[in-house]
Amino acid sequence: MPSEIAFTAPHPLNTAVLFLVFNRLDTTKQVFQTIRQAKPPRLYVAADGARDVKEGENEKVQAVREYILKNIDWECEVKTLLREENLGCKYAVSGAIDWFFKNEEQGIILEDDCLPSQSFFWFSEAMLEKYKADTRIFLISGYNKQNQWKVDVNDYFYSNFGGIWGWASWQRAWDNYDVDMPLLEEFIDKQGFEYLLGKKQGLIRQKSINNVYKKNVSAWDYQWAFARHVNNGLACVPSKSLIRNIGFGVDATHTVNMINDGVHNHEITFPVKYNPFFFPDRDYDSLFISPKSLIARIVSKLKGFMIHDLF
Repeated sequence: MPSEIAFTAPHPLNTAVLFLVFNRLDTTKQVFQTIRQAKPPRLYVAADGARDVKEGENEKVQAVREYILKNIDWECEVKTLLREENLGCKYAVSGAIDWFFKNEEQGIILEDDCLPSQSFFWFSEAMLEKYKADTRIFLISGYNKQNQWKVDVNDYFYSNFGGIWGWASWQRAWDNYDVDMPLLEEFIDKQGFEYLLGKKQGLIRQKSINNVYKKNVSAWDYQWAFARHVNNGLACVPSKSLIRNIGFGVDATHTVNMINDGVHNHEITFPVKYNPFFFPDRDYDSLFISPKSLIARIVSKLKGFMIHDLF
């Protein structure tokens, strides 16, 4: 779907980008080309190692790495974290973000299936600068699950959830992250999710995060969601989605059986009109976290589809 407006960068990008890749050359190429066009001054590339049990995966992993490193043709500082062994999502991704924020006070994070518009980079940079010292804000989201939301009201709004399909943050926020979530059980005992999000949304959120904790699922994003919740941290979400997920399919980790969500990567105009009202949009959050209706769940199950939280 073409963008509604043409985007012209207001100035050269000043913000570092972390690019998380693995074994999907097709989606990696598409996302990399948007990074290449934006020309970040510092590019961090992190890649998990191939799995021994997956025949031919090592060749795919190497092809992705070689493509990126051969095609960085703009002036920038390049740092790499290329794993020899497979750590899985939980430790490979969280470890890469740890590494990124040990080197950068703030920055943009993109995975190999999150295709941004060009304005995503400058929106992220503007928000990072605006809220650098504002500890109420933990996350700058590029993804808007509703595609467009109240576009006539604000350029962006606040959410308890946000989303990590294309995002940005600060070292000061990520410092609250703990992959093991040692405070989770106490937070549940104190009804923290319900007090923060309300009974319905709180119980849904509690269940999803607690399931990951109890089953030791190889995930990193639930822990990032918990770090934000336990600190009452908000996300800034653009009124138009600036990210399109192109990773639905058999090679995906979490969206193997999901239907394409129909969300597009729009462009927005600059300068961004700042939103002075610091409260989460409860209507958006309700739609973000609401489970499918009973009929939709039955249809999804019969077709082999599944729901995956976006955080």
